[in-house]
Amino acid sequence: MFDLGMTELMVIGIVALIVVGPKDLPKLFQNVGRFVGRARGMAREFSRAMEDAADQSGVKDSVSDMQKVLKTASNPMGAAFDGVKQAAQDVKNSVDPTKFDPDSETGKLAAERAQSAKKIQAATARAAAERKAREAEDAMATAEKYEAELVEAKAPEPILEAEAQTSAPSKDDSTI
Repeated sequence: MFDLGMTELMVIGIVALIVVGPKDLPKLFQNVGRFVGRARGMAREFSRAMEDAADQSGVKDSVSDMQKVLKTASNPMGAAFDGVKQAAQDVKNSVDPTKFDPDSETGKLAAERAQSAKKIQAATARAAAERKAREAEDAMATAEKYEAELVEAKAPEPILEAEAQTSAPSKDDSTI
């Protein structure tokens, strides 16, 4: 608020200690604290009253409109995508087959489109589930392969008799 740093506060404290004296300094700080608390309360009450007045006069609505304009100006691509999303949502909501008379041609076409959309959604969900199942099977096979490699690496290799005889020193070799 006043933008006082630590050094400025220390200088004010030292001057207050010299001017007021150590005996009355706690009372002074207590009175200053009360004053600051009252000032903050009055500022809070004032800002609350201003917000209430703005709500009653409709200024808050114009502020939100201004925020939308600023968002559009600062991020035109995002605003355009928001508009496209809103338009797609409006189209989706307007093509509700229950809104039309089922005996009319429009109602029949809407019901047919809704049925086709459900088939497409079901086929898409089935394809996604099958893809995930394939990926899970591939992951399981890879995990089993690595586990088998670990087991093979840990198991000591059996020594064959032929290898044991060739690696053992013979009596003829020791005489040389």
